[in-house]
Formats: sequence, C-alpha cells, structure tokens
Amino acid sequence: PKISHRPLLIACSEISCSSLGAAGEAKNLGPVSGPNRQRDLCTFCTISLDQEEVFRTKVFDKSVSPFYGEDFYFEIPRPFQCLSFYVYAKSVFQRDLPVGKVSIRKDDLCKYSGKENWFSLHPVDPNSEVQGKVHLEMRLNEVITENGSVGQHLSVRIIECQGLPLISGQNCDPYATVSLVGPASKTCHVHLQVTRSSSYSKKSHFQVEEEDIEKLEIKVDLWNNENLAQDVFLGETRVPVKILQNDHIHKAWYLLQPKGNGSKSKSDDLGSLRLKLTYIEDTVLPSACYTPLCNLLLKSPDVKPISASAAHILGDICRERYEAVLPMVRLLLHHNRFVPFVSAVAALELDNTQEANTIFRGNSLATRCIDDMMKIVGKNYLAVTLKPVIDEICESNKTCEIDPIKLKEGDNVEVNKENLQGYVQKVFSSITQSSSSCPPLMCDVFRSLRHLACKRFPADPHVQYSAVSSFVFLRFFAVAVLSPHSFQLRSHHPDPEISRTLTLISKTIQTLGSWGSLSKKLSSFKETYMYDFFKSFQEDKCIEKVKKFLDEISSNVSKESSGLEDAVVLKEGEVQKRTQGKKRLGKKNFKKRWLKVTNRELTYHKHKGKEAICIINVKNIRAVEKLDESAFNRKNMFQVLHSEKPLYVQAGNCVEASEWLEVLGQVCRCNEGRLATFHPSTYSGGSWQCCKSLSSSAPGCTHCTTTMLANLQLDIDCDRETERIFSLLSSNDTKLQDMEDACASMAVYQGPQREQEEYSKFTIQEPKETFQTLKQLRNIMEELRRQHIVRNYTIAYGSLDNPIVGKTS
Repeated sequence: PKISHRPLLIACSEISCSSLGAAGEAKNLGPVSGPNRQRDLCTFCTISLDQEEVFRTKVFDKSVSPFYGEDFYFEIPRPFQCLSFYVYAKSVFQRDLPVGKVSIRKDDLCKYSGKENWFSLHPVDPNSEVQGKVHLEMRLNEVITENGSVGQHLSVRIIECQGLPLISGQNCDPYATVSLVGPASKTCHVHLQVTRSSSYSKKSHFQVEEEDIEKLEIKVDLWNNENLAQDVFLGETRVPVKILQNDHIHKAWYLLQPKGNGSKSKSDDLGSLRLKLTYIEDTVLPSACYTPLCNLLLKSPDVKPISASAAHILGDICRERYEAVLPMVRLLLHHNRFVPFVSAVAALELDNTQEANTIFRGNSLATRCIDDMMKIVGKNYLAVTLKPVIDEICESNKTCEIDPIKLKEGDNVEVNKENLQGYVQKVFSSITQSSSSCPPLMCDVFRSLRHLACKRFPADPHVQYSAVSSFVFLRFFAVAVLSPHSFQLRSHHPDPEISRTLTLISKTIQTLGSWGSLSKKLSSFKETYMYDFFKSFQEDKCIEKVKKFLDEISSNVSKESSGLEDAVVLKEGEVQKRTQGKKRLGKKNFKKRWLKVTNRELTYHKHKGKEAICIINVKNIRAVEKLDESAFNRKNMFQVLHSEKPLYVQAGNCVEASEWLEVLGQVCRCNEGRLATFHPSTYSGGSWQCCKSLSSSAPGCTHCTTTMLANLQLDIDCDRETERIFSLLSSNDTKLQDMEDACASMAVYQGPQREQEEYSKFTIQEPKETFQTLKQLRNIMEELRRQHIVRNYTIAYGSLDNPIVGKTS
C-alpha cells in the first residue's frame, strides 16, 4: 500500500534483492518434459508475488548450472502471501517449460533476510498455484426434526473473495463448491455461483448428526469458469465443524490453500537456486508521533560540535551498517538541511586528516552521506550524461580487451585498443561537458568541500580539485560505468565480455578524473598494458578539461542555463492501452503499446523505437489515478487525465503499475489546473459507472491523490524515514548505552587516557553535550515504543488483514 494513503496504522513492505540478487545461481537443474535435452537447456528465472510475475532474468544459454547474477529492488505495492522464484526452460517452438520453483511465505521472509541460501526447487503443480482469500459465514443451529428429535442444521454462506489471480490477463469468473467432508457415507456437495458483487445471497445447507460433528469438515473449493475449456482450480479452504459448536455465527476470512492443504508430491531432484534476499517491513505511526525525533535530527547541523548531534550519533553507532545512513540523508534532503550537515561532518573529518593526498579516501560518515546523496539527487544527471553512451557500448559489442594474457585467439590488440580509446573518449567527453546538467544541490556540496579542503591545506594548490574529483569521478561516474544496472542505466547486468569493457573504461575514467588534482604527470600503473594505453591520451588537454569541469560544478559562479532542459527518459515499457475510439468495450479495444515518459512528454508507440503515435505534454496532465478493476474487468489499470480524452492503461503487473503511477504523479505534480476530484471508473451506457452521474462532464466523485511537493525529483515519506531511524536506534540500544556510559566517564574521570581509549569507537568531543543529546534520544525512543504498543492493537484472527490459514479455529 502507498504510504501517503495509509490509515492510522499500516505495514509497508519493500524487498531488496542485492549482492547475488533475487536470482543468483542455479545448479544441477533437472530434466524437463518435452523435446529439450538436458545438455541443451537454456533457462531463465522469474520473480512472482503470489502468481503475478514482476521480474525476469535474461536467458542463460545451455547450462544446467547457470549463474544469473541479477539484482532486483522493488517496493511491494499490495498484500501478498508468497514470494516465488520460477526456473523455466526456454523453448523456441512451444511455450516455456517450468523446471521448478522456490516459494517463500511472507511470514518466513524475515528468516532468510540478509542471508545467502540454497533452496531446493519443487515441481510446479497447477493445483498448488493458489492465491487469495475467501470470506465465509457459517452457523450451526439446533433444530427439531420431523420425527421430533433434536438435530444440527449447518448453513454456509460465501460473502466475498479477494486477491484471486488474473486469468489470461483479466479478472477471473469464479464459482465455489461447498462440501461437507467426513466419513464416506457422510460426504455431500453443493455448487454455488460466485459473482463479483460484494455479497451473495445463496447459502448451502446441511443436516448434521451430533455424533459426526467432531469428524466433519466444511470444504470450500474455488474454481474459474472457463466456459468451453477445463475449469481452473483457484484454491480451497477447510473448516472443522466442531469450532461452530460454541459460536452463534462464525464469520471469518480464510486464506485459500493448495489441494490437499499443501501436501507436497514426491519428485525427482530438480536442482537448487541460490538467493540472497533483504526484506524490510515498517509499521508507520501517525505523523505527530515522529515530530520530536524528526525535530531533534533536523537540529543536527546547528549543534556544536557536530559530533554531539543526533544525526552524527546515529552514523556513529551504525558505522558497520552502510544502509543506516540512507533514511537520515533522505530526511535531511527533504527539509533542505543536508548541505549544512554534511559540511560540518566533512570539516570534522578534515580536522583529522593529516595528508592532502588521503582526503576523503575512507568510508567515513561524510563520504557515506555524499555517496547516498549523489545516488538520490544525481539519478537523472547520470541518465542524461551516461545512458546514451552506455547503451551504445552494450549494444555494439565491440571487443576492447588489451591485456595480452586475456586476449582470445584471433583478437587484434591494436583494433581492441582503438575500440577502447573511442569508448573512453565518448564517456570522458560526456562527463566533462555535462556541468550544466549537474544538479544544483550537488554543486552546493562540491563547492563546500572545495572551500573546506583549501582552508585545511592552504599550501596545496591541487587539493581543491581532489576534494571534488574523489566524489564525482571515483564515487559517482566511474562506479556507474562499472555497474550500470545498479544505477538504473541498464535493465540487466551486462554479459562478461561487456563487463570487462566497462571495467577498463571505469578504470581509465578514474585515472583521467584524478589527473586534474595531481601534481605529477602520467601516473604509474601496475599493468604495463594500461601504461601503454594511457600514452595515447594527450595528458595536458585532459587535465585542462577535468579542471574546467571541476571548476564549473564547484565554483561560486552560477551556471548559465539555456532554458531548455534536456529530455530525460524517466520510465518506459510495454503496456496494454485502450483505444481512444468509440467502439464498444471489449478485449479487442486493448492493444499492446510502448509507453514512454520523459520530463517533457508522455508518448506511446506501436513498438519500441518506432515513431510516437500520440504525444501528451506533461504540462497538460491534470491527474494520474488508479482505475477500478470493475471498469474493464482488468487489474493494474490506471488513467492519465489530460486536456483530451482519458488515457486508460494496463500495466504488466502490480509493481509496474505502482511505478508508473509514482513517476507520472511526480512529473506532473506542479502543473497548473490539476484536478481535485476524478472518476475511478468509466463513462458508459449514458452514466459514470462509479457514481451514476448522467453527464459525461460531471465533476469527479473521488478526491485525487495528493502528491507531496519537494525540490527534488523524489518522493520522500518523512514519517517512514523517521520510523526507519527509530528502528535503527532501537536495534543499537546497547551501543547507545555504551556511548552514554563513555560520556559520563569522560566527564568525571581525570586520570590517564587509558579509560578514554576504551570508548575510542565513538566520536566524543564534548561529553556533556553528547550526553544531553543521548538523554533526549532515549526519552523520545521510549515514547515511540509506547506509541507502538498503543497503536499496534491485536488484529482479530480471521479478519481481512489477518486471515486464517489452513484448518485452524
């Protein structure tokens, strides 16, 4: 669920698959049915939320132990039961064949989070591919039978279903069968049609003998009506009749289960899949609860010394956890407090730096903060500067190996050197000519670093450049060239040969970027072939270009703007779009199109790379909102409301739909004439299907999503970031106590330095100031813990948010 639309208490989930990624490596893949022979196995892996595919890897050719090496990161936009990974064998002449799957229940994700594990593949059985939940109402009454005896009358009503899978891209057409299961002579069945309305009047009725109550189960099976084809099993649930004895009316939600309640069939060894998962789930309280902690963190830039501030303390106690700085950076960015904070932290680091040539080389709080800031703020800057040339390198596939040991038979080292030099020149020119695109906030930080470095080492004329190049070249551009997938410059990791080319380019760019800040000329290299390669560059001209670029992004002079902002592709992909004509509704009215949004316009094309069929200026977009499933009987629909007819679009999956809504919402959030209300359904049959208004121009019946304004092209939820900070502080409570003890000891102890050395892992300049901040943090954390206890009321077992699993009362 989207944080900005949360109720009082909500769990927001995200999944980050890093290192080896969501699909790292498979081994000993078993045979698949069909004509494919095991030695010819070409496989790929998909990631699914329940049965909805959200990502897939590239196809790995002819190996039973493929190394996929893919990374995926995404916010989870809806409730789910399982995260699943499917391995498929690619087939040319028929549909792809499943090799096996790994399915991890949501409740078990935390067990595997942050760890690398091998998982055995299990067979893909259609009867086990279930998702969704069903709302049941059951009653067991005593009745007087015709012969005057007392009997039991059981009634079952299906109220509604939620979360059922898509069938062929559309909502399913479900029906249910209700059975009373027990001894063979006691089993009976009832067939119920389940419509898409929210309530059903049909009930199933059974006469139950008193002695059978302990043995009987109510079994509800859901099926999709396929008309001419065989109906598809959607799931089942079983409820023991005995739980109804003391319940006047039992009404509860039940998770649908596989046939046989999940019993696994025996199978041959299908192989294994190695995964590394990171799963984070935050319970976010109302905004007012976070005000004290947020205010204390935002005061950090003004605290003297900076080491006594709450933000610095957080970085100090979480220095082993690189990701711990990110929520703090986001919070400071949103409130325009990042530059003063990072300037103060950088000044503290420079005070402890003894030599100019080691400036900002370590993994310190300052470098971590600036790294995260560049990734957040510089995302579009990277896309404008590097994406075109990175795409060219990955798609042209020229050989660039210049190491004699790694040359393949038939390779010409001089041709390779020429290829590599051409790519390096393109990347280098793209970077050194990009100063006008550098985000103002990055320029502010670089200007501050330059000033602080000159102040600390006034006798060194080169330090003003090394202070900036150590970030913009070494930690930003060179890293993005090396790993374009991690910076969203490519959708997949490049193959090994392209990776080697990118490694050589990245290495060269690092060296060229450092030339402008070196007092000596051509650097010494360990590899002879790299030394020879660098001789081909005109060093003086490169130094001149680097210094000019560094001056432009870090000087006090404001950059000249042409007034024409470069078009940046923010998102593109294949969607289903409803035609704009007046044909009657139906499947034929949806067509595959390539949708692309830049910071200037939204376009759709017949295919990727083709001319645009329609162009919508983003300034003319008045709202971007979800569309009810009932509008077209399709999930993952959204609408773009602009000056002409609404554009109705179906995304490929829930993650894609969420990303489209976020990107389009952000790009048009400052537009004039934005709508305050919208219709969540369509106008058909002479009225709006949502509110039944007759006029096609009637005002909307639902309030539009309010998109938070910010100076950055970034949607930051401050409450969630503050909750993450609270979680980090809570998980390091012992270190906070140690730091508090260290402050108390240092404030009163007047003996030798031995005592102080025990606390050298903390940065404590002023013990009393630091102690006061720690006390404030502890009081705020205690109140937040109390708020969590108060707000985190127990959700009833059997409710929509906490459905019953399996045969449980």
